[in-house]
Amino acid sequence: MAALAGALALAAGGFAVSAQDNSAGASARIVAVGGAITEVLYALGLQDKVVGVDTTSQWPPEALKEKKSVGYVRALSAEGVLSLRPTLVIAVEGAGPPDALALLRESGTPIADVPEAFTADAVVNKIAVIGKAAGAAGPAQALAERVREAFVALDAQRARLPARKRVLFVLSTQNGRTMVGGRNSTADGIIALAGGINAAAAVEGYKPMTDEAIINAAPDYIVMMRHTAAHGSSADELFAAPAFSQTPAAKTKALIRMDGLYLLGFGPRTPDAARDLMGLLYPEAGIAVSDAGKAYAAP
Repeated sequence: MAALAGALALAAGGFAVSAQDNSAGASARIVAVGGAITEVLYALGLQDKVVGVDTTSQWPPEALKEKKSVGYVRALSAEGVLSLRPTLVIAVEGAGPPDALALLRESGTPIADVPEAFTADAVVNKIAVIGKAAGAAGPAQALAERVREAFVALDAQRARLPARKRVLFVLSTQNGRTMVGGRNSTADGIIALAGGINAAAAVEGYKPMTDEAIINAAPDYIVMMRHTAAHGSSADELFAAPAFSQTPAAKTKALIRMDGLYLLGFGPRTPDAARDLMGLLYPEAGIAVSDAGKAYAAP
């Protein structure tokens, strides 16, 4: 445990691991497709080997500033990727479009596919898969163990929670349609880790929810992403809408906004994000919210 602690250090809002023993060649040129992929590579100290990232790679902040963009994770430009002369593309499950990935494979570019699921075990596995693909299996194992320990601590906090809160994740409220995060979504995963009950479990994935269904779901809290045009409703505006005005959340205008990648990225910072969300959902439990969590939860 002492050796493990020495190999790991907390970075601002995440974890960092020395990559001195990684075996990735000096000439490696990696394109990271998926915000969590980039986050893990930087946490492993492999940022100098990353030549391109997708637009969801918003942590650490310098990634999008320093690296070439290859487009949105599900709308990649094969030509843009190939122009970077990558020796490896590490792509999260669901990246695409399929034609672009097919072109990359036809070009002979190695592609490492990283499975995506929204549980603690899946995050730990993701880190190991990325590290192995990038030639940094040792540091990745250390990072994965540290993240696993953080999830174990989170489990203990969750077990001590009072009566569980019902939480509705609202993706957007545009054009009179409320898009919510149902079961088997990133929102569903983080709500469960934070000790909440997903009030939209009756729907699958990210789907519209009717006003009547929202009222019947009776959420105690509404959670949204912050600082985008699609999620810009104030608490007053949101709870003035007919669907939300009749929910338990409206009584105290219980709206939490958090940074999207921090909350839904399912990367190394996920234990922190889940703990911060837990602290915001259950203030009575006395769970400390990190400075990062307070900042991410700003209006």
